[in-house]
Amino acid sequence: MNNDFTFFIPTKILFGPGKVRELASMTMPGKKALVVISAGKSMRANGYLDTVLDGLQQAGAETVVFDKILPNPVSEHVAEGAQLARSEGCDFVVGLGGGSSIDSAKSIAVMAVNPGEYWDYINGGTGGGKPVENGALPVVAIPTTAGTGTEADPWTVITNTKTQEKVGFGLIPETFPVFSIVDPELMATVPPRLTAFQGMDAFFHAAEGYIATCSQPASDAFALESMRLINEYLPRAVKDGSDMEARSALAWASTQSGLVESTSSCTSEHSMEHALSAFHPDLPHGAGLILLSTAYFSFMAEKKPERFPAMARAMGVNVDALPANQQATAFVPALKRLIENIGLADMTLEEYGIDKSEAPALADNAMTAMGFLFTLDPYTLSRDEVITIFENSFSK
Repeated sequence: MNNDFTFFIPTKILFGPGKVRELASMTMPGKKALVVISAGKSMRANGYLDTVLDGLQQAGAETVVFDKILPNPVSEHVAEGAQLARSEGCDFVVGLGGGSSIDSAKSIAVMAVNPGEYWDYINGGTGGGKPVENGALPVVAIPTTAGTGTEADPWTVITNTKTQEKVGFGLIPETFPVFSIVDPELMATVPPRLTAFQGMDAFFHAAEGYIATCSQPASDAFALESMRLINEYLPRAVKDGSDMEARSALAWASTQSGLVESTSSCTSEHSMEHALSAFHPDLPHGAGLILLSTAYFSFMAEKKPERFPAMARAMGVNVDALPANQQATAFVPALKRLIENIGLADMTLEEYGIDKSEAPALADNAMTAMGFLFTLDPYTLSRDEVITIFENSFSK
């Protein structure tokens, strides 16, 4: 156990079906909100945007809507949203929607009060690494998906389309949400395939956070319980999106994965996926993680098996009944069963237009743009090994 750690999560979390209705009676962190949503139709079509705007107005806050965020959010929209926040005099930012909208809200909150370009402040790749001198506007998070856990961590992931770099960033404590409303009722309309992608994103935040060298007792507890809940309830939510017990379990699993992100970290699997979706923006983040996962975790389980029996146990495997030499390897078959149970076993990288010949370039991007995560792996990967994991992720 890591007995040298920091535990700090300043976000107030309101959790439960119907909790979004409490927005109207809450104290806002400002007087005028920039409400950040995706460029899609779901926030308006499902009435979620109107519900949040009404709640904010009842709480005494004026509102302005910015509705251009892409599934893989880009720095151009961070700049545009920040300019809108400044010109409209917004003094806090609300992220409503999936991880892309909430991540963008955090980045917009930074750039609304700091000069220059967003990439000036990024640590990694071609980022300028400049100190953020003016902090950020307060952020409120209202997720409508169970996936990223960004409502419970300070991190944001944005793509630089010019350099094809997708890099994480955050300020502690400024980009932690002031408060987050996690209402599973807002997640009931997510289609089955997206439910599966998002749930597995949360799963891998937990799994990676558990094997990361910076894991700690709190992150371990959050991670194992998140994996257990996703293994049990994600197939149910994919089968029946109106199953509120399953939706609630997944919402909490996702929030716990955000708590893992706040107390531990992702590992290089996320660096590798960010390379994939930076090169191929149409690839959903959760899909990319799924497609890398069996090759990645098979490799890690072989090289550093110590933590894998507990992960298999969290997924319902009777690890103690297995021979000692099979306990670490039991996690990957359990992972494959979960992927099959959510209907994604036949998915391939090729169907997203990705070619095996790209593996070296993907490896180079992963190891530079978000190279820091490689330092938190339980086993230090070489470039050739990263290339091998990419190649092994393609269909045979």
